[in-house]
Amino acid sequence: MRVTDSSQVGSASSHAPQQWALIDWKLVYRNVRVVQKRLAKATQEGNWRKVKALQRMLTRSFSAKALAVKRVTENQGKKTAGVDGELWDTPQIKVAAIAQLKKQRYRPLPLRRVYIPKSNGKERPLGIPTMRDRAMQALYLLALDPVLESVSDPNSYGFRKERCTADAMEQIFKQTCRKVSARWILDADIAGFFDNINHQWMVDHVCIDKSILRQWLKCGVIDRGQLQATSEGSPQGGVISPALANWTLNGLETQLVAHLRAKWGIAKLEKLKVGVTRYADDFIVTGASKELLETEVKPWIEAFLATRGLQLSAAKTRIVHIDEGFDFLGWNFRMYSGKLLIKPSKKNVQAFYDKLRKSIGDHLTVKQEDLVRLLNPMLRGWAQYHRHAVAKQTFARLESLLYWRLWAWAKRRHPNKSAQWIRRKYWRSAGDRNWVFAADVRSENGGKGIVELYSLSATPIQRHRKVQGLYHPYDPKWEMYGASSSDRLVW
Repeated sequence: MRVTDSSQVGSASSHAPQQWALIDWKLVYRNVRVVQKRLAKATQEGNWRKVKALQRMLTRSFSAKALAVKRVTENQGKKTAGVDGELWDTPQIKVAAIAQLKKQRYRPLPLRRVYIPKSNGKERPLGIPTMRDRAMQALYLLALDPVLESVSDPNSYGFRKERCTADAMEQIFKQTCRKVSARWILDADIAGFFDNINHQWMVDHVCIDKSILRQWLKCGVIDRGQLQATSEGSPQGGVISPALANWTLNGLETQLVAHLRAKWGIAKLEKLKVGVTRYADDFIVTGASKELLETEVKPWIEAFLATRGLQLSAAKTRIVHIDEGFDFLGWNFRMYSGKLLIKPSKKNVQAFYDKLRKSIGDHLTVKQEDLVRLLNPMLRGWAQYHRHAVAKQTFARLESLLYWRLWAWAKRRHPNKSAQWIRRKYWRSAGDRNWVFAADVRSENGGKGIVELYSLSATPIQRHRKVQGLYHPYDPKWEMYGASSSDRLVW
């Protein structure tokens, strides 16, 4: 049977559907949304007793549990098992999993440690929870997120609804683009952020069930067959890890501004031109002078981080002038003759080209259409990420490098053929474009078609309209804004 009574959000009803396909997901989303709005309102009113009661009610509800299971069984990690080797890959298992999401007698298993390569050649450790632990984290995240959104800094953009890296880029542009804007930037880097967060600080300050949070933080990790204790830090890879990271750094902007206002006054504060833009654990701080950032802002930030068990990286944290420029989130921000230009950073471009080169080198014998299908998602995703920046010249240069890489790929396959023969076989004209790397393919119904390589240079450059800093996805007064701003692009 279907769940039809919204009052059932308060508990996991015994009348819940016994089949995954029979769950009324529209009603599930509505039930969870109702409580999340109430959580946001209670947080804004400072009624923390009510917040705790609503969180308890939501985490015990069938709707929230079903939604948590749905999330962890439909995301990219659904085929990655934890230390127990279990996957929730059938409807029957998913329905049974809903009933397992209970606080009573819950004990999380250790994380499974895996390593992924970083752009600098090092490896980033990830902790993979079991499916049940992931679902429990997703469940409690539903109750934590409305509270987190209510207390977050206005210019924090990482891992938040309706916010993205392009919002952070546009905010920095607004802070530095004019002649009277801030000219000095504190380009900060936190040393080992996820590895060093103080557990006791999180337990004391994060608005979540303390016993559950403490168990997640202390569950340990299995690395190369050895069980290791986790005495500090928040492991990357968990569903709730980004929210815990955001909570840890919340206040970096608002408390810094409040500190400067109390010390210098409102009138002087405007002249200081201090602004904080943060994406997860990456952030920059603007200021009117180098002395202000060195003697006032940086020491305050160091004290702010120290209470959380964190510290700035001495090697990577620097204070630069906007004419010198700095890299942030894969872009380079720099003033050229009084005009601020945002371009893809050299490091980001080189890393992407290396990825393309490796992908082509690893597929020297595949069919042309298969190579195109391999490269197109990479090219399209990278171009869409940079389409808000001054990237036309970069797109054209990278497309030229890619052409020579593909020419070497084709020449290797046919070492005894002429250049003209290779050109006719692998390249063609399409509309007003020449030298299009394309291949003929057959569709499932037997028809003929063409698959061609995505054109970086044809990607339109579009200005991004930043989300308003005070936007709250769980506040009813912002619903119309959220519905109308799904595509915040302007020419």
